[in-house]
Amino acid sequence: QVQLVESGGGLVQAGGSLRLSCAASGRTFSRYPMGWFRQAPGKEREFVAAINWWFGEHTDYADSVKGRFTISRDNARNSMYLQMNSLKPEDTAVYFCTATLQARPTTSPLRRMDEYDYWGQGTQVTVSS
Repeated sequence: QVQLVESGGGLVQAGGSLRLSCAASGRTFSRYPMGWFRQAPGKEREFVAAINWWFGEHTDYADSVKGRFTISRDNARNSMYLQMNSLKPEDTAVYFCTATLQARPTTSPLRRMDEYDYWGQGTQVTVSS
């Protein structure tokens, strides 16, 4: 049974940093697409960052987080991370880890929710001004 468990959320002041973790179990995701989405109160869930392996690791980011967030993964730990720097109040949301076991022969990581099959329960990130 595949499970994704997020951790690392919390309350931080604007300008601060947080590192989210996503621990996967049940299958190895080292060369499969994975990503982070977020959902703020009253808003739809949106793409944040994604990673995919195709003859090398490739990453992609939403414009709103580019240059501030970094996605990475540790294959030995079957885990994915989101380093979030220079946080802003508008980054406040529940952050979800997601993955799929359908390999994608592309250097473009997946940005759509319907391209993923597994989701974590989410971790709350709150950025105070």
